[in-house]
Amino acid sequence: MLDNITFDISHMDHLIYCDISNNRLSSLTKSFRDKLKEKFNQNGKLKVDISENNFLCACDNLDLVQWVSKYHTHLVILHLTSCYLKNRTIVNMGEAQFIYDVLKKECSSYTALIIGIVILMAFSCLIIFWGLIYRHRWKIRYLYYIFKSKYKETIKTPIHTDTREYEYDAFISYEENDSNFVHNNLLHKLEEEGGLKLCIHKRDFIPGNDIAANITSSIHFSRKVIIVMSCYFLESYWCIFEYNMARMESIYSRDKENIVFIIFLEQIRPGQFPLHILELVQDQSYIEYPNDEYGNTVFWEKMKKVLSY
Repeated sequence: MLDNITFDISHMDHLIYCDISNNRLSSLTKSFRDKLKEKFNQNGKLKVDISENNFLCACDNLDLVQWVSKYHTHLVILHLTSCYLKNRTIVNMGEAQFIYDVLKKECSSYTALIIGIVILMAFSCLIIFWGLIYRHRWKIRYLYYIFKSKYKETIKTPIHTDTREYEYDAFISYEENDSNFVHNNLLHKLEEEGGLKLCIHKRDFIPGNDIAANITSSIHFSRKVIIVMSCYFLESYWCIFEYNMARMESIYSRDKENIVFIIFLEQIRPGQFPLHILELVQDQSYIEYPNDEYGNTVFWEKMKKVLSY
């Protein structure tokens, strides 16, 4: 009725015959096999009868099959010793070496298959994960800087967005090559003549804060975001960053309110725009800078109107 070997044989220095046949053993523990191995080395005449048990010839029992194959000279009546394959087929342990070779090949293929599947699944999950990270990269960055600013208590979120008091009427996003238009025209017309308060990075960013945090908090404190669009703008990393932070501000802090307004300083072909900017240009408001006396008057009046509410 034994289904496991628990007794100790290490003290049996004169052991000659060990009969554990006709039991319910499905395997032999490694510790028992190691003790038998020591006895085999001590006494070459030691015989063991393991016949008429319920041994399993499966991947989990591969060590047992190898052990039987190696020490078959010490195992008596192996022709009455059988084991069950995975499909319940009975095979004779007298062919232990052949059984071991077959099982080793099958188990290796299963192991390789399992490892391959695990690696494939891990790789697929990694691709999906990084895909989600890339898709929502601007949202993640925006939320990171907003939470960081709130943690440092530089931003206080109002109970209702329609009652928020803004420090600036507009945040001006522009590339350095377009600074002449911003400083000589836009600031003069909208601040000096229009009485509006604008935020530009050179003048209003807080010294000591990193650029990304300055951009995010300045946009958060501004009622509108004016994009001074040019080919230079599209080639600037920080300009694209400012545009995306403004877009995230619109979606996640202003209940999808349209706060982005684009000024075109020059003609730009649709193919030059990134898709997410092209979508905004097609769906939302923008205005072209006319650069003529009459057109300029109308242009600046429209700008003042846009920023006044």
